[in-house]
Amino acid sequence: MSQYMPDQKPAPTPPDDGLFEFIRTLFVAAVIAIVFRAFFFEPFSIPSGSMVPSLLVGDYLFVSKYSYGYSGLSVGLGFVEHMLGVKLPKGRFAELNKPQRGDVVVFKLPYDGSTDYVKRLIGLPGDTIQMINGHLHINGKLVPREVMGSYNITADDLEEGHDGLEHIFNLPGIEYNETLPNGKQHHILEMSDEGRLDNTPPYTVPEHHYFMMGDNRDNSQDSRVMRRVGFVPEENLLGRAEFIFFSLKNGSPFWQVWKWIDHLRLDRMLKDIK
Repeated sequence: MSQYMPDQKPAPTPPDDGLFEFIRTLFVAAVIAIVFRAFFFEPFSIPSGSMVPSLLVGDYLFVSKYSYGYSGLSVGLGFVEHMLGVKLPKGRFAELNKPQRGDVVVFKLPYDGSTDYVKRLIGLPGDTIQMINGHLHINGKLVPREVMGSYNITADDLEEGHDGLEHIFNLPGIEYNETLPNGKQHHILEMSDEGRLDNTPPYTVPEHHYFMMGDNRDNSQDSRVMRRVGFVPEENLLGRAEFIFFSLKNGSPFWQVWKWIDHLRLDRMLKDIK
């Protein structure tokens, strides 16, 4: 004998979780991006002409964060010190490689701990650095340089709207190939050998600090300016500049896509930084 079963209503459909999945995906992607940026590679752009001819305004480069190990500042914890007043530990951890003379380094400005600077590492702890008549001396010895030819700074090397700077620096400069004591070679630019930073007292680099200089020797605020930059503590190093992945002349902002056709520097794409 069959038993009567009343009509059963279909089970209610679970609420659509599409929005939750989307938010979760965004969260996971953000965490991955933050970790990648903090511990592996971080993009930077060049805002000034202090590293001409090696780096130009409008170059976008990747910095390897793992090159010199990590510090509180290098992984992005500077806000803990500046906003919360909690002192970050000194020094670095997981340091597999020491910074080398001649490396192009991105670091936090010592006097505010927040502004990013990019310069070339010239002096190691214990070194004595001095400029004499425009010539670099390390530990009392002249650093040799070889004339490569003339180099004129143009509007392409400066940010848009800086016509005054273009006028000031529209002078015939000389490009040199400089050879550091460890054999590392790089190009520098000198407008003259009588600039305000071409004759300095000797600077002895303290322990756990580094001496940085721009390749554009007459247009660089660097460790020669003690009241502004000075010696850079090792914990302020963010990483080593590795290669240029994008470049727009005139310092055009990356987001102004409509300018890419005229402003792209294709010859600088994927270029190693030496």
